[in-house]
Amino acid sequence: MNLKAYLSEKRELVEAAMAQLMLPAQGELSPHIEAMRYSLFAGGKRIRPILCLATCEALGEDPSPFMPVICSLECIHTYSLIHDDLPAMDNDDLRRGKPTNHVVFGEAEAILAGDGLLTFAFDLLSSADLQPALTAEKQLQIIAILSRASGSLGMVGGQAIDIASEGKEIPFETLRYLHSCKTGALITAAVQMGAVLGNASSSQYRALTTYGQNIGLAFQIVDDLLNVEGTTEQLGKKAGSDAELDKATYPSFFGLEATHKKAKEAVAQAVDALIPFNTSADPLRELANYIYYRKR
Repeated sequence: MNLKAYLSEKRELVEAAMAQLMLPAQGELSPHIEAMRYSLFAGGKRIRPILCLATCEALGEDPSPFMPVICSLECIHTYSLIHDDLPAMDNDDLRRGKPTNHVVFGEAEAILAGDGLLTFAFDLLSSADLQPALTAEKQLQIIAILSRASGSLGMVGGQAIDIASEGKEIPFETLRYLHSCKTGALITAAVQMGAVLGNASSSQYRALTTYGQNIGLAFQIVDDLLNVEGTTEQLGKKAGSDAELDKATYPSFFGLEATHKKAKEAVAQAVDALIPFNTSADPLRELANYIYYRKR
């Protein structure tokens, strides 16, 4: 398959759905919503919604009735980027090659823009418009998956550990747990949500969860590598920031060569998890390899 064409097609689908679903910047709330829209539509690969969409397709289900669910993932991801970039967090001035939200709108408005996107994601997920395409039981299951992955037992908890670990020597087990929460949880959730939308059996759900966990790990390992090996122009954000903040990373534990090997191993385990699936899961297989070879 032509992965480049597939990603372009699905990205356009997600972009169009987000443009339709997102609140317009008008009225008294216009400055606040403009800040939300600035980061939501600042570009990006849309990997998480595409993973959800591709998982649904791998199970033979048309994802088009579920676009609010799929777009909720990008709202959560974008909120996390806005907050990660704040001066109290990673203090970044660039994201996706553009000034970060707090640089453009101020720190207080950036916090509120992130809060707005986080809350709007669950507005999308709980919409009655998703029924009857999605039963109430499955709607609640998806809400539970995303809330756990986004909160203290997932992405927020991972960020808390990340901040607490800066400048400290931590055991590798802590680093792996940090990565599984901060990055891996939302990627795994995207796959699990697609599995629910696609009516996966119990065994299929377990296999797809294993796939999601491994590509989530690979994604963060590659992020660690790119922070060392990439340039600011390639990344769209400041390169070398992990070393400046004295963060524990896979390269700091294992060196570059061994870290590349670990990323490849995670991708291989992800692809192996898809053995029970037919060619309809080829986009998921190709996405696993894309995560390793991406440049940003």
